[in-house]
Amino acid sequence: MEDKFYQLASFEYVADVQIVKGKLESEGIPVFLRDENTLNSDPLISNAIGGVKLQVYSKDKERAIAIYDEIRAYAVDEQGNPIVCPNCKAKRSEPYYNSKGVFYKLFPFFEKRKYKCLNCKMITNSK
Repeated sequence: MEDKFYQLASFEYVADVQIVKGKLESEGIPVFLRDENTLNSDPLISNAIGGVKLQVYSKDKERAIAIYDEIRAYAVDEQGNPIVCPNCKAKRSEPYYNSKGVFYKLFPFFEKRKYKCLNCKMITNSK
């Protein structure tokens, strides 16, 4: 059976997803925000639950990815330079939250920031 929803992206805060949600909806793509209400009531648990998840119907996946790629903001370092993947040298990375283990679920702020390359899917630690 085909999955009904496709998770397009996840965001640390609910406010961060609103621009993408608005753009997709203006293009006629229905959007669903998983864990939005949970984070509205307690934003400090964002890392523990993996942020707010932006989902679209699976049938809209390809169009949604194309639109999202046009407007997405890629991860940058402290100086504002794009994070460069050490594997493929692409400048298309986004923050990645693993949150494995009970300790990091209870204390997510201790987890080191990681980045996932959107080109080759390699996960790297921040410098």
